[in-house]
Amino acid sequence: MTATEFRTVPRRRPAAAVPPARELAWAPLLAAIAGVLVCLGFLAAAAAGDLGREALITLVVFVVAIWMWIFAPVPDTYVALGAAVALVVTGPIDTETFTGTLGDSVIWLLVGSFVIAAAVTATGLSARIAARVLALARTPRQLMHLLTVVLLATTFAIPATSGRAALALPVFLALAAVLRHRPQLVLALAVGIPSVILFSAVGSLVGAGAHLITSEIVATATGEGYHFAQWLILGLPLAVVWSHLAAEIALVLFADRTERRTPLTVPVAAFADAAGSDVRGPLSASQRRVLGVLAAVVVLWCTEAWHGIDPAVVAVLGALLATAPKLGATTLPAAAKTIPWTLLLFMAATLCLGIALTTSGASAWLAGLVFDPVRSLGDTAGAAFLVLTVVVSLAAHLMIQSRSARSAVLVPIIVATAPAVGMDAAAAAFLSTAAAGFCHTMTSSAKPMAVFAASDTVPGFRPEHLLRYSAVLAPLSVALLLAFAVWVWPQLGLSPIR
Repeated sequence: MTATEFRTVPRRRPAAAVPPARELAWAPLLAAIAGVLVCLGFLAAAAAGDLGREALITLVVFVVAIWMWIFAPVPDTYVALGAAVALVVTGPIDTETFTGTLGDSVIWLLVGSFVIAAAVTATGLSARIAARVLALARTPRQLMHLLTVVLLATTFAIPATSGRAALALPVFLALAAVLRHRPQLVLALAVGIPSVILFSAVGSLVGAGAHLITSEIVATATGEGYHFAQWLILGLPLAVVWSHLAAEIALVLFADRTERRTPLTVPVAAFADAAGSDVRGPLSASQRRVLGVLAAVVVLWCTEAWHGIDPAVVAVLGALLATAPKLGATTLPAAAKTIPWTLLLFMAATLCLGIALTTSGASAWLAGLVFDPVRSLGDTAGAAFLVLTVVVSLAAHLMIQSRSARSAVLVPIIVATAPAVGMDAAAAAFLSTAAAGFCHTMTSSAKPMAVFAASDTVPGFRPEHLLRYSAVLAPLSVALLLAFAVWVWPQLGLSPIR
């Protein structure tokens, strides 16, 4: 099964992951009642003159959207588009803003990146490289960390965590078949692979749609977003440490000492099906060409300050080269079919919502309401704000499944609050978006986790495994993020404290 084929397979959720209806039947009703009370509070604030009309409308629309994202049996994109249209009709944003987000450079950057990713997948290059690298492993620990290195590299080739999960699944299935007599190691791989995919995404501006949304919101609020090279310098060290930490914890938790010390051999031939071709011998001509295109695109992204070419233009140029007749690895029509258009629509819509929160004054008012207690702490306000930002952003996946939606909700509030407590808005937004990459508590918390959950065809993990893993990894992730914010990022040019 190829990565492209896997995308067409309906996702199975293990029966154990779905709580009995009688236990959760009251949750939507209680949440709806809470939402109504919150909206009444907004109306009271508006009546008192503390909240403007446009801010009031924006907040009410957001409360409804968040409730629907959590409880309504409709796609996230449908909810986001409906909320964006509601904001246009009622006035907080205009038609030009609504339609303009779909033509934003962020969208074109992703379109070009997905086309390049389709070319990489079509050649079998990713599985071929994985086969070469993983065949070097002689112990379970080497296998886990070599696999982490390979997945880190895919951050720059596949611009979505769900796409990278689909690409990695055939590799995992090949490993699971070879290691079927070692179920502990297979379980560690099933938990570790999607975790590394999620954590490594922070290494690249195009690693997740939430990063691009954050950049646009920060640009709207401060006048300047993040450049590709800047995000790379800040995010890649965190991605490397966080990914290897996640892999090591998965191995230690789910494979006992005897299993970890038992040697292993992974034959290169096991990956032939995953690659769709023979993985031995030199790279094919098409693989060399697409590797060259990918390398050139990444270099041009990193050197934008020198040549001045927008990253979106670079991505589209790379897409044209990757699909050029007689030179490319696939055709443009074939590559276009792999682009997740609903994801792009979702990003455009949530970008509208984030802009509305910022420009209507809703985020500033909400920030004051939520973080005023922090401001009263005096000299310790900055430290308290940092901790609160990490904890809230990390825990938000329990309520809002979409990473992009979490950033659209949280980042405007954090950007509005940061200056009041002496923090840099761009640094606080980056920290929040990085923390939002933790999505490990439930199978439904992130698409990569759902892809690797146990099913009839995938020897994955069960919900109780995730709960155990998250209980260990969450506090370590909070500590790691705070350590980077306080000690590492200031050395790289981004200091949260002014």
